[in-house]
This record gives sequence, C-alpha cells and structure tokens, in this order.
Amino acid sequence: MNTTDWIAQSVSKLRPTAKPKSPRSTHERLKATLRHDEEAMSPRTLRQTLKELKTIVDPMVSEVEGGRRAEAMMDWYASAALPHRRDLWLLMSEHFVADAAHVKKAQEQFAAAVGTPDEAAAEVLYRRATVSPRRRVLQRFSANPDGVRFLVDMRAELQPQLKSDKRLLALDVEMEYMFSTWFDVGFLELRRITWDSPASLVEKLIKYEAVHDIRSWDDVKNRLDSDRRCYAFFHPRLPGEPLIFVEVALMNQIAASITPLLDESAAPADLDKATTAIFYSISNTQTGLKGVSFGDSLIKRVVETLKEEFPRLKTFATLSPIPGLRTWLNKNAPAEVVKAWERVDELAENAPERRALMDWAARYLSDEALNQGKPLDPVARFHLGNGARVERLNWGGDPSAKGLKQSYGLMVNYLYDLKRLDKHRALLAQGKIPIAAAIKDLYL
Repeated sequence: MNTTDWIAQSVSKLRPTAKPKSPRSTHERLKATLRHDEEAMSPRTLRQTLKELKTIVDPMVSEVEGGRRAEAMMDWYASAALPHRRDLWLLMSEHFVADAAHVKKAQEQFAAAVGTPDEAAAEVLYRRATVSPRRRVLQRFSANPDGVRFLVDMRAELQPQLKSDKRLLALDVEMEYMFSTWFDVGFLELRRITWDSPASLVEKLIKYEAVHDIRSWDDVKNRLDSDRRCYAFFHPRLPGEPLIFVEVALMNQIAASITPLLDESAAPADLDKATTAIFYSISNTQTGLKGVSFGDSLIKRVVETLKEEFPRLKTFATLSPIPGLRTWLNKNAPAEVVKAWERVDELAENAPERRALMDWAARYLSDEALNQGKPLDPVARFHLGNGARVERLNWGGDPSAKGLKQSYGLMVNYLYDLKRLDKHRALLAQGKIPIAAAIKDLYL
C-alpha cells in the first residue's frame, strides 16, 4: 500500500459514521418529486396509487363501481413485487385515518351527554366517529368473492414487516379487528376430517400440522384411524381451507407419551372401552388470522360432539409440549444442573438430576413463572386460558429431537374438568395457576 492510499484509508476511519436516515413517511414522499433509492414507488406513482385507493371508497361511487375498482387493485396487487405491495400497505396505514376534529367533537358531545337521556345515542355517534376510512377500504375488498382470501393473505405477508416498521401497525390492528368480527365462531362450521375426505384437504392437514410433524401418508392415515378424530373449523368465505384443527385420540386412560399415539403399527383402541379423549395436537393454519381466537370454541364444540358420539367419555385432557421450558431453565436453573440435563436420556429413574428437572418443570408451570399475570409458556397460556388445569408431568413424553430441544423430552397433561372450567379461569385471572396435587408435590 502506498503512502497516499494509507493516508486516505486512515482518514476514512476517523470520519464519523453517518447515521442511517429514517425512511420518509408517505406524506413526505407524496410532496416530493424524486424517489429515494430504497423506495419502490416514485412520488408520482405513489400519488396515483393513493388516488385509486380513495376512488374505491368515494361516497359518490356506487357499491358496484367501488367493487370493480377494488377488484382492479387486487389484480394489480397479484403481480406487484413485495416493495410495491409494501408501499400500498403504508398508504392504507398512514392516510385512511379518522378525522381528528370530528372525533374530538363527538367525544365532547358524548362527555356532555353522560348522565342524560342522550348518553346512549351520543356514545354510538362517538364510536362511529372513531371508525377510520381504512375500514371501508377493507370492506370494499372483502365484498369480492375472493376478497376475504385476498385480505387474509395480505395480512400474512405483512406480519414479518411489523417489527421493523411500526408505521404498518395501524393497518395490522384494523385488519385483526375486522377479522375477529368476520370470523366470529357463529359463522364457523365444525367438520370432521377423515381418510375419505378430499385429498386436497388431507394434504392441508399435512402442510399445517405444527406440533408433531406428519412424516408420511401412513402417518396421517394412522392419525385418522377408527380410534382417532380430527376436527377443523371452516368459514364459508374460505371453502376447503381449515382455519384450525385438533387431533384427538380415544383411549381408556390419560396418555403419558406421544410415541404410542404416533405408532403406525399399533392396533386401534377398542372404542367400546374408551373413557378418555386426548387432544394431542392443535394447529392454526392461517398466519393472516393471528390474534383471532378459535381454540376455546373449537375444544368446546369438539367435546360436545364427542360426548354425543361416545357417551362413555368422561375425561378430556391434552398431551401437550412445553415449548418454552428449556429456554427458561437456561436462564433460571443452576448451570451445573442444566449441563447434566444434556444427557437426559441417560439418567436413571432415581437420579437426582431427573428429580431436579421435574421439580424445575413444575415450577415453570406454576405461579413462579408468570408474566404480567399470565403463564410464560404459550401452550400453557392457551389451555389454562380456556379453563384447564395442569394435571401431570410426563418424563420422556416426547423423545424426538424436537421434544428434547424444547423441554428435554417432558410433556404435560392439561385436564379439562367440564364442571370447573369457570373456577379455573377465575383463579387464573387472580394470577394463580390451577394445578393438580401431583404437580404441587414435585416442588413443594
């Protein structure tokens, strides 16, 4: 390296590193004439796109014409690259907001009407004032026969962008709110999926299974055998597309391990002796419906359906993974103990390390591991929120690589005691985890 190059390189190291510029808002871009390198649409194209969005909800335009314009935008979106789609999201998020002056006036009128006969009407007018034009845009899209599918897919594509760009949150929250209404359980149909169901539907079962991966067609056939049941919720605007499904094994006792349930060579259980329904896998299928709750209603409906078909069923429980356990143990358990658990499959039944793991796992599922009054573990949060209780920990319940990685192979049973669901929810609301005596005995 010559002297000139050395000086240039040295000087460059002394220069302060320029801070990355914040991305321009669409308001700024609309007023500009030139596009920045990282921006997909030019200011001119952005202005034209905003104009086309506004014409979709123009009050002077009929529903039919508004629908036609929405369909044209959907056609454009289908062939648009992700950066251009993202600009469309930003326009909907930043520009279609409620009129602040109108909201303030309605709020003042409501406050003045409190305690008078006009209070109820003023409250309705205030709520109407807070509704953003963004909702109307989404409604115009949804009127298209493929509109709901379009919006659900759009929100799924938007999800990975939210952490890096908070400007998109308004659109995301609006869509979640609308979906919670459109996908209310009153509009959903519970259907059983069997081996005789259309192949396309069985293939979706394989695709969306999120708890225990389906390895083959023999595997899925085993899960749909005579001693099994699989149910899913469907929505009339998404025909043939399960929103959430649950897999159930009919047995004569609470299952302690997933291995026999997934054993393709095992003979079907005797349904005449079945007293217990084990929910061993629940999977949501639509990323775009994140935040819309189906699980509580699904379990209730499935329990009712099973009781009608099998009056002898008395026990309804899960065999569930503990996905957050290992991460929590790495942060909270003694380092030397955690190290010993790395050879968990070699531990003898009476080994102190084994006892310690069960002890710490019980603590993780108890009041000792709460976050803002809610269970840390996502699966625990779901089942306990539905009124179940922590019933039993199972050593070696899932010896698969995934099971060992998540929880050193431990699994847990959550019991749905149909007479105590409300009581358990009340306990949880007080920050108390409903747990069986067998769990308390592990760590008390």
